[in-house]
Amino acid sequence: MIIQRSGREIAIMREAGVLTARALRAAGAAVEPGVTTLELDAICRRVIEDGGGIPSCLGYNGYPNTACVSINDEVIHGIPGKRTLKAGDIVSIDVCVGIGGYHGDSACTFACGDISDDARRLIESTEQAFWQGLKLAVAGGRIGDISNAVQRYAEGRGYSVVRDYTGHGIGTTLHEEPSVPNFGAPGRGARLFPGMTFTIEPMINQGTKAVRVLPDDWTVVTIDGKLSAHYEHTIAITSDGPVILTMHNS
Repeated sequence: MIIQRSGREIAIMREAGVLTARALRAAGAAVEPGVTTLELDAICRRVIEDGGGIPSCLGYNGYPNTACVSINDEVIHGIPGKRTLKAGDIVSIDVCVGIGGYHGDSACTFACGDISDDARRLIESTEQAFWQGLKLAVAGGRIGDISNAVQRYAEGRGYSVVRDYTGHGIGTTLHEEPSVPNFGAPGRGARLFPGMTFTIEPMINQGTKAVRVLPDDWTVVTIDGKLSAHYEHTIAITSDGPVILTMHNS
């Protein structure tokens, strides 16, 4: 069932979203050679708790940390630990925050030191794929319109789109209906209506779209070992167009 959120609920989600963005920005600013992924995780947790939120991912389905930190060929769900970042790495950080029983979810891929032109182009294209999808997130449209826009943009630049994982509804739980794939045909899927809240999150690979899960049962990597990037925001559909709830401009 797809839930239509009230203005009050969306306002609380915006609070959670702003804190999500603050934690993500703080962790991203700390990405540099020599830093461990666990240190990035600690930054996220400190910012979230200092802001009065809870780390929504911590303990979710048994997940052991606050943030997911995925490096290079790791697509999503990388578990923070002792691994040290190196110059040239690209680092995807995914953060979820709860406030007042509602959640925000956002991700971004950051450059560690000087990265290759190919890696930078992948990061930039992944973010732009999000913005292309957002343009179609309008009341009266369909989920497939968003999905198709993301896919056409990414594939038009020579990349592949991960099929095994998608964006998702979000509200009082982290994952709700509807699923928001990054591929598909326009005019298909759930109708968009004011009050819907969900994530748009392109996961874009340099090589094949095929992925696998490592033995830790969490970390998803590309089959061919090529780079992957991730970009995500939580949005709300309104009668005046989409609103990004996980933005922090100050």
